[in-house]
Amino acid sequence: MGSNVRRRLAVVTAAIALIVAPALAQARPLRPVSVIADARMSVDTPQGHAQFPLYVSADWTVPQPAVQRAVVIVHGRLRNADTYFRTAQHARELAGVDPAGTLLVAPQFLATADVSAHHAAGDLLSWRGNAWMAGADAASGVPVSSYAVLDDIARHLADRRLFPNLKTIVFAGHSGGAQVLQRYAIASHTDALAAEGIDVRFVVANPSSYAYFDAQRPDANGTPAAFDASRCAGFDRWKYGMENRPAAIADRSPAQLEADYVKRRIVYLAGGNDVDPASVSLDKSCAARAQGAQRMARAQGFYRYLQTRHPDGLNQTFHVVPGVGHDGARMLTSSCALATMFDTAGCAP
Repeated sequence: MGSNVRRRLAVVTAAIALIVAPALAQARPLRPVSVIADARMSVDTPQGHAQFPLYVSADWTVPQPAVQRAVVIVHGRLRNADTYFRTAQHARELAGVDPAGTLLVAPQFLATADVSAHHAAGDLLSWRGNAWMAGADAASGVPVSSYAVLDDIARHLADRRLFPNLKTIVFAGHSGGAQVLQRYAIASHTDALAAEGIDVRFVVANPSSYAYFDAQRPDANGTPAAFDASRCAGFDRWKYGMENRPAAIADRSPAQLEADYVKRRIVYLAGGNDVDPASVSLDKSCAARAQGAQRMARAQGFYRYLQTRHPDGLNQTFHVVPGVGHDGARMLTSSCALATMFDTAGCAP
């Protein structure tokens, strides 16, 4: 074989690898979680009854009149709710608040592989792979959306028979958990809780991507502009855009979803050092790359997009956490995260 032919073959092989490798990575079996949370929440739907695992810092099935705040911390793609629960405990300690007045909740969205590996009960909710991250219906238990489960958690916390003095619910997540919460903030049905005197907030820290409301994406300068679909045919499909939305939000138009979204209190946090375009955990699909080369660029681009569209009506803020990379524990214990979760001081506007 001649050298020119070998060179051409090498180029073709490399090109194929770039196309196939991401697909193989997505198809790689998930490693089962080391532990399944010990508490359970009942989930009842017209299709039946199921159980959902979570960690809770106090028994939330009995009245807790001392609780005025609940922090719901959502894990990422590793589904390691135990790790995030410990981070929430550490954050509460750093904030110096009374533990009796602040309930911590760490939901666990299991994969079917987790249920199988742990020989868990058949009515335990689980999802195929990481489908829960985009709001898909569960594959075991009952076919309920992961967003509906988060709504159920909020409704449980809003039950005045159990939490008569609850004033605040904070949903916080990093990386994959932040992706979930940015989309859940679009799908959420928590607005009705305001009538009960409950303030709902979201902390979205270092996600790999965001769901946009139309076909604009950041240009080379980070300015929102019409995106050339020939560069990536699926750039506007859910979970990156409004096309092919899941059933949980298909009943509302993109305009309706956006109008509700911008009213919600959301704090976006970006690690000042989370700027590596080759990060192992970074979403490198063309739809994600249409939003920027790395997480910081994507965060800045999305927030500028919202500011451009809603110069007077955006109930949201953006903060850079200096010196921090893709580190969930440091991001969720930063001054701005603590200020949002516990109303502490120290987060500059």
